[in-house]
Amino acid sequence: MNKSLAAHAAAAAAALSAGTAVVATRFVIGETDPISLVFYRYLISVICFAPILPMLWPRAGLDAIAYGKIAGFGILFFVLFPWTFNAALQYNPAARGAVGLATIPIQTLLVATAFGRERLKASKAMGVLLAFSGIAVAFGAAAFARSDGSYLAGDGLMLLSGLCAAISSVFGRSTLMRHGPLFVTALAMAFAVTALAPFVVVKGAGAVLPVFSFRGWMAILFLGSVAGALQFSLYMWALRWLPPTTTTLYLTLNPITAMVLGIALLGERLTLELVVGMMLVLVGILVGSGLHSAWTNSATAKT
Repeated sequence: MNKSLAAHAAAAAAALSAGTAVVATRFVIGETDPISLVFYRYLISVICFAPILPMLWPRAGLDAIAYGKIAGFGILFFVLFPWTFNAALQYNPAARGAVGLATIPIQTLLVATAFGRERLKASKAMGVLLAFSGIAVAFGAAAFARSDGSYLAGDGLMLLSGLCAAISSVFGRSTLMRHGPLFVTALAMAFAVTALAPFVVVKGAGAVLPVFSFRGWMAILFLGSVAGALQFSLYMWALRWLPPTTTTLYLTLNPITAMVLGIALLGERLTLELVVGMMLVLVGILVGSGLHSAWTNSATAKT
């Protein structure tokens, strides 16, 4: 398997893991607040990285500019992105949040094209739109249902969340390529935890060991390890080898996976809209990611 094909697999695995993280979050969110949940999740991730971080540290060290870039990446991707996403869900239903999440590849494509980081190709644009359409079909009935409340604040926060992910994916790629995805991920998470710590202490959650039920602790440990350190390592490694728009395109698997797991684990109902939406998402990824080209190149290399 060549690196391009492996990167596609890593991006898909990260997105599927993110879908499981949504379900795990639903198990524990009632026992804490969004900021504290993000803090404890990434604290566990940093603990997972701690044994290998010294081995990953560049021999030449880092200058102030490199520290600043990694810190900025950590604040943007591991603090502002999850905080605005969680805050948006306080105003909007989860289905509408799923549609908002699907705007990340669109925003990434726009940011990357506007700043000359990627060329705008018809196949990539078509793939992004197909994947977004799949999410809209799967969640549209619930996402766009009439409501007495206003979704303006939630929609704004969700779009801001997507913009944070888009900017960090586009502009963080050079840092990942220079210093390595594992090292950058680990150090960026450490900066994020450091930035979040004062807020958690003020809330009173950081003064003593948090109190969770057994199920809550299992969910937190899963979110910090498998859906934290491992998931983001896979995503950052994929971003190291794939264009930002291609990597974020796989994120449209996230809400689909969450809904499938909700059916399997939480007794939710399978709908025709989900099946059609899933097919559109898969076709969109196939068209927009260039996966077929990577597979063909890999097969050609073996012959």
